[in-house]
Amino acid sequence: MKLCRYDQGRLGLVRGDTVFDVTAVLDEAPPLDGPGDPFFAALADLTGRIEALAAGAVPRPLAEVRLLSPAPSPGKIVAAPVNYRAHLDEVNDDAELHHGNLINEIHRAGVFLKAPSSLIGPSDKVRQRFLDRRTDHEVELAVVIGRRADRVSKAEALDHVAGYCIGLDITLRGPEERSFRKSIDTYTVLGPWIVTPDEFGPPTSMGLKLDVNGEPRQDANTRDLILGVADLIVFASSFYTLHPGDVLLTGTPEGVGPIRPGDVINASVERIGAISVGVVAAD
Repeated sequence: MKLCRYDQGRLGLVRGDTVFDVTAVLDEAPPLDGPGDPFFAALADLTGRIEALAAGAVPRPLAEVRLLSPAPSPGKIVAAPVNYRAHLDEVNDDAELHHGNLINEIHRAGVFLKAPSSLIGPSDKVRQRFLDRRTDHEVELAVVIGRRADRVSKAEALDHVAGYCIGLDITLRGPEERSFRKSIDTYTVLGPWIVTPDEFGPPTSMGLKLDVNGEPRQDANTRDLILGVADLIVFASSFYTLHPGDVLLTGTPEGVGPIRPGDVINASVERIGAISVGVVAAD
């Protein structure tokens, strides 16, 4: 199933070009004994109730709603740097991308954290700061955690996934640490909805694309990831516990490029859909 958040934090079941309000199910998720989002923790047990609520809901056109981030309040946004081999080569070959920093492959660099306050949905806009510096787009497959994951094995890693969505990791270029440059307000975009694993399928061979104002920039496939989704969950959870509602950005492929106010970023991931996000200057 496809689940979105919209308007004033409502929960919707998406079918085609319509959304069905199933917000009432949020009150039925039992509280967690610890951190995390109770809804994502209970999602597998609530699917029948979601379908029942949708059957009695009045359909509403998706075009009429304001789509929010489908993961509303992650405790952590965990991001994977240079997780496509061609992007690693691209960064190391371009001084405007690496700024003299040593760029290691992910096994040596590790993952990094983005501030949850950087998160927006696809109906909002990227509000670009530091217009005198280069700011780039990065399209990624995003993973939302559904079960507490602490030092999990690869065999069980995907059992901890609640669903998948499109992620944009907006990046200010410069010499500072990644987390600092990538945690600016509005510099993490998730959307348009979460697709549950039963509908999405194995995340091992999904195409992802990005264009800016119709100009193709990125076109790749998750089969080219250095560390796939399961390996990333194993890697991240070996350092810290992943909780329901946490988000894992799996890395961007080659083709990153600059954006400016007035641009429109169009991104898509196979079996999820597409988002279009405008760029404006920050107030």
